[in-house]
Formats: sequence, structure tokens, C-alpha cells
Amino acid sequence: MSETPRNTQPAPAAGPAAEAFYIEVLRLLKESGIPFLVGGSIAVAAHTGMSRTVKDLDLFCKAGDYPRILAYCRSHGCETEVEDERWIAKVRRGPLFVDVIFNAAAAITPVTEEWLARASRLRIYDMELPVLSPTELVWSKVFVQDRNRYDGADVAHVILRQCEAIDWRRLLAHMEQYWEVLLIHILNFRFIYPTERQRIPGWLWDELIARLHEHAALPRPQTKICRGRLFSREDYRTDITEWGFADVVGEGEASDG
Repeated sequence: MSETPRNTQPAPAAGPAAEAFYIEVLRLLKESGIPFLVGGSIAVAAHTGMSRTVKDLDLFCKAGDYPRILAYCRSHGCETEVEDERWIAKVRRGPLFVDVIFNAAAAITPVTEEWLARASRLRIYDMELPVLSPTELVWSKVFVQDRNRYDGADVAHVILRQCEAIDWRRLLAHMEQYWEVLLIHILNFRFIYPTERQRIPGWLWDELIARLHEHAALPRPQTKICRGRLFSREDYRTDITEWGFADVVGEGEASDG
């Protein structure tokens, strides 16, 4: 039976200065009235009851709102930067920072009004805050897998603790073009928790396995493509630069200023 943990107070941050900065930014954004969502490790802890050190703060917003968030924080003494206009900006104070995320690194999971409408309302740092729903939390993490970071354990834990709160049809709609990635994660869940397999709806298994069989009967694609860079730009670079595969994401040199 899935449940929302009663205690959503985060574990201590990596130092009192970091925690104080996170609280300050959250209070500023609540004061601003600009729509945002708390995601990342704090959202995972809130939805699963796991206790672990909070090393960062991830805030999600629509692309049209991130300039407003940066401007508001800047007007209250924070430094800001746009790390990558396709998906992420930062609010800083010295070495401390908060990520402001409005898409995925591969620009395939834009934050929409629906994310905001479906948000959970949880009490964190003694504030009632909008938090990514279990559905969008899973969606935000399924493509995070490279040699330096893999969020598959977070996905498995959210499924375990919040399977009944996940809108599986909406999650499938999010991942329509990337249904194989969803299948990978629920197979991973099935392997990790063999006694909990019933937490994945039967109709979803049937749908994804049917798609697997249907695709097996299709002609071979004409374009040689590597989608690995949706997971990790660096780990699959050789496929693009040396082995002749078409790319699905790109990156440029850092801006001079």
C-alpha cells in the first residue's frame, strides 16, 4: 500500500550555510508568487520517507517563468546565471547554488502547466511548498543515467512508496515516444522488488510488451541513430564522432560572458 510520509522535513543539508540558503530562496519564491515546484532529492525524500543528506536544491518551473525567478532573486541580493538556456539556470550566493530547471538536459521533458496543477502540497522546512507529484518526479528522473549519476534507484523507490499515487496513464503519455525507457525502469523495479511486482498495473505491462512485439516486426530503420545521448552526452560521444551514428542532442562551447 503506497502512502505519503507524514514527516516531510528534509534531512540536514550539507552544512548549515547551505540549508540557510535553500530556506532563503524558498521563502523568496513563495513571497514572489511566481509558480515553482520543489524536485530532486527533497521531493524523493518527501514522497518516500527516505532520510539522506540534502546536497542540493532543485526547483522546477515553466520556461517562461525562469527569467522572472532569476530577476526576483537578483533583486534580493542573490547572484544568478543561465547555465544552459535549453534547460537550466542557477541562483547563487558564493559557492552555494540552487538549480532552476525548466526542461531536461536533452530538452525532451519541458515543465508545463500540468506539472503545476498536479503538484503535491507538502510541509518542508516548516513551509507548505508545491512539490513535484510522484508522476512528474518519475518523469524528471528516468533519463538521468550516465557514468557519474544514475537516478534509477530514486525511480524505483518512488514507485515502491507511491505506486497508487502515480498516474500511470499520464506517465505513459509523457513517455509515448520513449516507452522503452519506461519499460526499462519497470523491469528494473520488477528485478529489485520481486515481491512487489503487483505495484505495476497489469494493463501497463500488457501495453509495453505488445509494443515490444510490434516493433520487432517493423522494418529496420533507414537512419542509423544513437539515442544514448538522451542519457549521457559524453558516454555516447564516440558513437557520433567516430562510428557514424546520427545524434539527437547537441552541445556547444561555453559562452565567453
